[in-house]
Amino acid sequence: MNEPTLARQRTQWGATLTLLLVFLAASLSLRAAVREVGAIGLTVGDLDRELEFYTRILPFEKVSESRTAPGAADELLGLSSTQTHSAKLKLGDEQITLTEHLAKKGRPIPADSRSFDHWFQHIAIVVRDMDAAYAHLRRHKVKHVSTAPQTLPAWNKDAGGIKAFYFLDPEDHVLEIIWFPPGKGDSKWQRSTTNVFLGIDHTAIVVSDTDGSLAFYRDLLGMRVVGGAENYGVEQEHLNQVFGARLRITALRAERGPGIEFLEYLAPPGGRALPANVKANDLVFWHTRLLVDGLDDFARQLRQGETKFVSTRVVPVPGDHSDASRSVIVRDSDGHALQLVEPGSSRGHEVLTSTVNAE
Repeated sequence: MNEPTLARQRTQWGATLTLLLVFLAASLSLRAAVREVGAIGLTVGDLDRELEFYTRILPFEKVSESRTAPGAADELLGLSSTQTHSAKLKLGDEQITLTEHLAKKGRPIPADSRSFDHWFQHIAIVVRDMDAAYAHLRRHKVKHVSTAPQTLPAWNKDAGGIKAFYFLDPEDHVLEIIWFPPGKGDSKWQRSTTNVFLGIDHTAIVVSDTDGSLAFYRDLLGMRVVGGAENYGVEQEHLNQVFGARLRITALRAERGPGIEFLEYLAPPGGRALPANVKANDLVFWHTRLLVDGLDDFARQLRQGETKFVSTRVVPVPGDHSDASRSVIVRDSDGHALQLVEPGSSRGHEVLTSTVNAE
């Protein structure tokens, strides 16, 4: 065989190998990709009081209530002698979980928390009529974060016309109501209905560096960027009570479920990092469930990348005996907790909309 022929074959073999490696990398990425954003979990100090708020003042529906056996959730939550009492609630198509730790109470949300501290997280509840929703909240004397509902200005082509209002639940978890004008937000929020409160559009988290967070959520977890904006001005200042606020906002979604929205404060400086000693029983601990495939391989990949783990290892979901769903809780670079769930064979993606008693 002459030298030109050998050179051509080497080139062909090299191209084939490159294609195989690209295909393998794509396959691994697809296995690790988040299929669904599921229930958003809040740690609470008094479940009965929080249920009263979410089901009487807000129109969430209680789907189920459960308790874990002592110690059953220790490995998942990275704690010892845990015992939890949880409720799963639904609004529209979306769900949240409220979890009270019975054996070892955690700390309340810091009284001096600010909207630009890196532990900030909220859920955005879509409303059909902002005036009616705000009047309802006023009648029940909710604690304001915003001075009043704000309409983002028309010059902001990405967010102009959206109305929003921040407020607090009885334990100081931040919540938002949001109204989308036609042409903005998911089209399902424009369906005809008599309900005032419709569902959850997204959970928002403060990030210190958008590009670094995209490397985790988009490039590693496989979520897709669906929008963004840069918000500033007097309306933004009144919305989150941060003088001089200028935010870079990035919206991401999976195939199903609510979105995850990054809030990077370009100004002002001084947002505080999540304290290193925060535990899963502290009320500042939120976590978002993500459905993934190939959890063991994915967890190894995360450990190699020095991702921080809340769980000691991948474990069966406590209290779920039906088909061996498995789970692990990790933190992103700013400390926001994500519960990665691999469902058992019989329920597929429904594991994210079922009760996980370890909450």
